Amino acid sequence: MGLLSLAIWTPIFFGVVLLALGRDDQARAVRWIALIGALASFLVTLPLYDGFQLGTSAMQFVEKAPWIDRFNVHYHLGVDGISLWFVLLTAFINVVVVIAGWEVITSRVNQYMAAFLILSGLMIGVFTALDGILFYVFFEATLIPMYLIIGVWGGPNKIYAAFKFFLYTLLGSLLTLVALVFLYVKSGGSFDIMAWHKLPLSATAQNLLFFAFFAAFAVKVPMWPVHTWLPDVHVEAPTGGSAVLAAIMLKLGAYGFLRFSMPIAPDASREWAVLVIALSLIAVIYVGLVAMVQQDMKKLVAYSSVAHMGFVTLGFFIFNPLGVSGGLVQMIAHGFVSGAMFLCIGVLYDRVHSREIASYGGVVNTMPKFAAFALLFAMANCGLPGTAGFVGEWMVILGAVKANFWLGLMASTALIFGAAYTLWMFKRVYLGPVANEDVRVLDDINAREFLMLSLLAVAVLYMGIHPKPFTDVMETSVADLLRHVALSKLN
Repeated sequence: MGLLSLAIWTPIFFGVVLLALGRDDQARAVRWIALIGALASFLVTLPLYDGFQLGTSAMQFVEKAPWIDRFNVHYHLGVDGISLWFVLLTAFINVVVVIAGWEVITSRVNQYMAAFLILSGLMIGVFTALDGILFYVFFEATLIPMYLIIGVWGGPNKIYAAFKFFLYTLLGSLLTLVALVFLYVKSGGSFDIMAWHKLPLSATAQNLLFFAFFAAFAVKVPMWPVHTWLPDVHVEAPTGGSAVLAAIMLKLGAYGFLRFSMPIAPDASREWAVLVIALSLIAVIYVGLVAMVQQDMKKLVAYSSVAHMGFVTLGFFIFNPLGVSGGLVQMIAHGFVSGAMFLCIGVLYDRVHSREIASYGGVVNTMPKFAAFALLFAMANCGLPGTAGFVGEWMVILGAVKANFWLGLMASTALIFGAAYTLWMFKRVYLGPVANEDVRVLDDINAREFLMLSLLAVAVLYMGIHPKPFTDVMETSVADLLRHVALSKLN
């Protein structure tokens, strides 16, 4: 087994062990096994960063073995500068989520922890797969554990939310399967994704492929107007489910644009870039305004995620290094910040059992330590310099200004709207006098919650102050991707 296989199968192995051995009367042992599995899964990803060679866009840590010989399908893995950080991010968030659910989940603990461990392995599989069918299997398989997480441990309307999530994402992916089969035939019987990047395709074929991929990836991001499933799912999902959905699962769609849409259909990507940019700006501006009128904290942060992911797709389709790198940095930063925001809401919900902003007020008086963490994450969500939330947005705005001044100006309104809805929520929930008896009797965060929030706080500050390790890894791969798209246009 190579490092990538270990990164994929270690959490899945621990998840299967928990399903086989764990019972509710063994909850303490189950939690420790889950934590050991999550930590082991994270530790096996660290040598990927340590051994990653800068200055090359070639796939590294490649593993390839026959899988389905008859159709030339391979178990083919590899990472480059575009995908490496998402492997580490997925494993890191998995550790935080296991800690977050330590005391909160009291029924079917083994199944809950197993679902997250298996989901983590499957998502790492998506980011590392270099075979079309392998990618599709991992991409679709991620729906199953998340569907169960929402449907079993979710809120009052969990079945509706789980079904909506499954229906939206599955229907969008079916056209992608058709596209993969078309590419298999066109390439003479190969599912090698990197070989597909070099296929000479007609304009018509590229356009059809672009929209086939767009159907799956736009829903997953989610882009406006196919974003409506996300707020419903976030509201009903358990805290850990919301954190993983926002931090990692939304990134699968954005990653698909860079791995499939742009390199396989470069001319079509350029032709339809105006459409994607327009949809991205609507997400940034309109959905930002929608977030400002939300009364439910989870819905507000869910709409905030749509707006922030609009920044990502905007950065990708302005086709310059600042924009694409900024979009990637924004994806990683959003993973830290949005995960932290949802976990903070979970801390309050565990105590008061309400997500309504009106149910709180003056939390800083009874939970000062927690309020300090919440302020840091709120500032990062606003894009405050020195936090992870600033770096990616600033790079995308600079890239947009370089492409077109008015484009950059419209994109920069996100910083204003982001500050407006985030600070409004923070003021209503945390500041002022204690508003009701529920808040008056709150206890500050315990050691487990302090550890969980500290891990994310360190990540948010480190990335905001020293983003160079993140940008150095992706620089060469981004330049090579853009060169590929530009050369195709010239030809």
